[in-house]
Amino acid sequence: MYKIAAVVLCLLLWLPCVRAQTQPAAAQSGIILKLHTPPGQAQHLRGYSYQTSNPDSTTAAQEVVALVYQLQQDAYLLASADSLYLGNDTLHVKLHVGERFEYAQLRNGNLSEGILIESGFREKFYRNVPFKPAEYVKLQQRILNYAERSGYPFASVWLDSISIKDNKIEAALMVEKAFVVTYDSVQVMGGSKTKPKFLMRYLQLQPGQPYNHDQIEATQRMLTALPYIRVTRPPQVRFARDKARVVYFLEDRQANQVDGIVGFLPDPTRKDKLLITGEANLNIRNIKGTGKSIGLQWRRVNKGSVILNGEYLHPNLFGTPFELGTRFSLLKQDSSFITIQPRLQLGYYTLKYGKFSVYGEWRNSRILGAANPQSLRNLDLADARTTTYGFNYLWNNLDDFYFPRRGRLLELDIAAGTKTVLRNADLEKSFYDTLDLRTTQLSISLRTENFFKVSKNSALLARLQGKALLNDQLFLNDMYRLGGLTSIRGFDDYFFYASSYAIGTIEYRLFTAADSYVLLFYDQAYYSSELDKSEESGWPSGVGGGISFSTGAGIFQLVYSVGRSEQQPLLLKYSKIHFGITSKF
Repeated sequence: MYKIAAVVLCLLLWLPCVRAQTQPAAAQSGIILKLHTPPGQAQHLRGYSYQTSNPDSTTAAQEVVALVYQLQQDAYLLASADSLYLGNDTLHVKLHVGERFEYAQLRNGNLSEGILIESGFREKFYRNVPFKPAEYVKLQQRILNYAERSGYPFASVWLDSISIKDNKIEAALMVEKAFVVTYDSVQVMGGSKTKPKFLMRYLQLQPGQPYNHDQIEATQRMLTALPYIRVTRPPQVRFARDKARVVYFLEDRQANQVDGIVGFLPDPTRKDKLLITGEANLNIRNIKGTGKSIGLQWRRVNKGSVILNGEYLHPNLFGTPFELGTRFSLLKQDSSFITIQPRLQLGYYTLKYGKFSVYGEWRNSRILGAANPQSLRNLDLADARTTTYGFNYLWNNLDDFYFPRRGRLLELDIAAGTKTVLRNADLEKSFYDTLDLRTTQLSISLRTENFFKVSKNSALLARLQGKALLNDQLFLNDMYRLGGLTSIRGFDDYFFYASSYAIGTIEYRLFTAADSYVLLFYDQAYYSSELDKSEESGWPSGVGGGISFSTGAGIFQLVYSVGRSEQQPLLLKYSKIHFGITSKF
């Protein structure tokens, strides 16, 4: 009977069975560990390693406990240290190993087909094999995890009809699901104005849906991706009969943004003069606690060149998990051309795999009247209209939206469509006879960011971003624009034209407060510009540092950078200074 009791105890409680009579630890050093086993049991210790020479008796005793624990996990369930005796410089241990226990048979008691598939349980895997408590616990946990994902958080697993004969265990594996639990509601605590109705739809916790423990854990990552709230505590689940109420502890962040940045650049048209550039942003997020947001951006990148961007996001479209987004962008490049690019996008958030979006985009680029006619004849510029349809995937598990220190962001975008070249009245009709006025265009972009926590107050950012535009007939006003604070620092905004490019960044951030840091960075880029009659490529790089810290009026930012390329040597007179203040409310 003592064997059966010991097996059941080790099996169900999974505790090391160590019985020891010890004397106080010796203060001397150099203790030898000597094991004494009953006849015929020493061979079971082959393959097990332990330190025979230890600095003190306490360390030697710990070696004995670790050995007994390992034996029990390897199916020697009755292994125990029956006595310990310290004599001179030797710790004598009477070790009982016992025989290895095996499964004679572990039958399926009442497991359903779904549980069998999810847990991986098969009766043939549990016949005449060593009984290892750790593996049995893992099997239990797989079954319980499946039950928790299926709406049964109070399920239990046990062995029934246990019989032990000649160290062979025979039992039936049973599960009791209890009762199904469904979601009832979501409660917001902590002072956030975010509506519970919006959270339920965004987190996909619909009333009547079976409770899923993994889903609750996944919602924490989704909440971290929202810029206008801060999670102060892990969520709690409160059960009442067969209903589950999920309580989230949230605080509102000052995410609404009004800011401006001023930049000073050398004026290429006037020596010893500075050209003032600027940027203004307006972002209103989580309007009335519904997750809706609107944004507007204006930028003056150089003399005569202006950018205007707008965006509106409407989550939970018609009460569904889908998000409707609209974008608008306008680029006026001095007196050469103007490009208008609206987009309509439909996104869907998933609990585990990020955000998937599909969109349609309509791009219209027109040459301005003051453009150089020679550029038209050289096929550098052209009037064109492009309609594309694309797919976007975004994964984000950064630990903070604004000041991340750990995590990863990945974004992939693929689009394809048709570009139509429009006839320009300033050119002869015969000029277009040699052109293919209708072509297929493909674009691919990738962005990945990895934040590594270096120490308690510092982090390292490794970022790679790139785009490629594929078309047999590209013009200058089709190209991507590089340079400036958001791409290759150390150059003027939109300094480079590129049909494809890649930018790698290493940035070290030393945090002086939760929302303040000093940074050092290095940007390395490659770009290629493939026009019909010319081709250009280069390896520009930028290096610099900056500071960002909070003030009573907002977050002050200062970035100093200098760049090097074939067009610009690495000289301090070409350095760039950007500073501004971001006011959030």
